[in-house]
Amino acid sequence: MKFLNKITVLIALAFISINTVNAQTSRKDKKAAQVAEIKTIVEAQNYVFKANYALPSRGSSRSLTSDYDFVVSKDTIIAYLPYFGRAYTAPYNPTEGGIKFTNTHFSYVSKAGKKGGWTVTIKPTGKDKNISDWRDVQILTLSISTDGYASLQVISSNRDPISFNGTIEARKK
Repeated sequence: MKFLNKITVLIALAFISINTVNAQTSRKDKKAAQVAEIKTIVEAQNYVFKANYALPSRGSSRSLTSDYDFVVSKDTIIAYLPYFGRAYTAPYNPTEGGIKFTNTHFSYVSKAGKKGGWTVTIKPTGKDKNISDWRDVQILTLSISTDGYASLQVISSNRDPISFNGTIEARKK
């Protein structure tokens, strides 16, 4: 009887250890796949930054409850973000507050970080016919980690800087 109990315990321990090793391997595989996906979409300039937290330079930080994003593709950038802070000029239309624009003329520079991840600098240019589309945004800087978390800093000429924390996702076509 003691012999059967020992065999049962050994079989159970072997089964548990095999499952633990498989779980660790699958976690590593998932992490590697996620890193590869993030690298692919950053290099292809085909992703969406989903903002979930705003950090204005003045005032308190805010959790964002609505969907705000910054879409990047090879030929277009689209910003739909809120703004909290001091603006030195008011928009002509009060419903056009926030950081909302579409731009097809911009420079895109991506640099790999020392600890992995990327720093992406995007500078809209004034070549668009309607310059008010991008208004006063001078530089957008994305700091992207290998696991998909990102920080976006927006520097404007007529507003205080603001940062957003969020995630990077593949852009839906």
